[in-house]
Amino acid sequence: MYNADETAGAPTAIICEKIWLAIAERRLRPGTRLKEEQLAEIFSVSRARIRQALTALERDGLVTIMPNRGAFVSEPSVDEARDVFVTRRAIEQRVVERLCERATVEDIERMRSHIDEERIAGRAGDLSAIVRLSGGFHLLLAELSGSAFLFGILRDLVSRTSLITAMYRSNHLHNCGPDEHMAVVDRIAGGGGGTAVREMAEHLHHVEAELDLDEEKDQPRDLRAALL
Repeated sequence: MYNADETAGAPTAIICEKIWLAIAERRLRPGTRLKEEQLAEIFSVSRARIRQALTALERDGLVTIMPNRGAFVSEPSVDEARDVFVTRRAIEQRVVERLCERATVEDIERMRSHIDEERIAGRAGDLSAIVRLSGGFHLLLAELSGSAFLFGILRDLVSRTSLITAMYRSNHLHNCGPDEHMAVVDRIAGGGGGTAVREMAEHLHHVEAELDLDEEKDQPRDLRAALL
């Protein structure tokens, strides 16, 4: 998700990835304060490196940085959560339309291989891999659509969806659904633009339907316990 750098200590990308996964896996709750000093100790890096990571996470909407107060895991509102899914449906509709027009046999094979990895992670109960691969499927489709513009927008939306899921999903397991992913790929492979778009829309509807958008937020959890 994040590009690693080559400087000493934990790369900024690794710090971003670990914080992102802790949010997606509901170990770091929305509203948790991300203290620079504590994070620097956890990752054995300078506070300057931590600030770089927090700035990157803020660009993705996962972190809110408040002047004179510090950084906090963002707390998307119910309205924002709904807006994210409305926007995702529109963006992913266009992604699927492009794929139906241009996807090669090799592209379809890449999609199916990715879903195989999702299923392996699901059978192993590897929650980190499940979270990463679930969102990664949608980003793979955007990449294969050939539109850097759509990919950039969807990358941000997938990150925000991870936070929304962490905040509003009633059950712990975050699994976007390899069976539904395969149904989308089958429709794309068949060249049926309309049916593929409807399949993706239904899939995103199922993901949104699993959220309790009236649920009150839990209290933030301990930063050290979430990341170590």
